[in-house]
Amino acid sequence: MLRTIARGVLAGLLAAAGLAHLFWLRRGFRIAVPPWATRLLHTDEDMIVVASGAAELVLSAGLVALPRERRRAGMAVAALFVAVFPGNVHHWATGVSAPGLRTDRARLLRLFLQPMLVAWALWATAPERSR
Repeated sequence: MLRTIARGVLAGLLAAAGLAHLFWLRRGFRIAVPPWATRLLHTDEDMIVVASGAAELVLSAGLVALPRERRRAGMAVAALFVAVFPGNVHHWATGVSAPGLRTDRARLLRLFLQPMLVAWALWATAPERSR
């Protein structure tokens, strides 16, 4: 029961973040994209923000709509959280304000939140134990 609630909340947060990446906070999220990422992926900051938003929406839907693939969806969500971590480090290191992260303290706390998000995704999608 608790995992089901945690999964639903996680799916909701991913959906909200995905929509924010695609629409109302898209411009602000470009700040967190490290310059090396655009060179590595041969694209621009906007495309990376759009792709991450789309990934968040797809993974959110997968958590809810694909119960038989729940574990794989959880691993994919955890992998996304790991993949965006370098952007969070870049954002903290540069000290540039972005939506919701206007202070050095907020940007630093975001770094510590990321491992908790990874753990949440893995725990919420782990198989239920029989009693």
